[in-house]
Amino acid sequence: MAKVFTIPVPPKVGRRRREREPDPRYVDGQRLLVEAMKYLAQSDPIANREAVQLLSEHVRTRFRMTDSPLS
Repeated sequence: MAKVFTIPVPPKVGRRRREREPDPRYVDGQRLLVEAMKYLAQSDPIANREAVQLLSEHVRTRFRMTDSPLS
């Protein structure tokens, strides 16, 4: 059996937080998914129901309320 060694790293107390800038691709990706759902729902809501549900599930699981484009 091998032994696992951990080397603790003390936190840097004096470090400054870097300035974060929003990523426009994050917002554009969300907008694109919503536009796709709107298009599918307007063109043929019955036939495209599964596609809209798939996109909706993706938005709900990938983009949660706690997500931030700044992270």
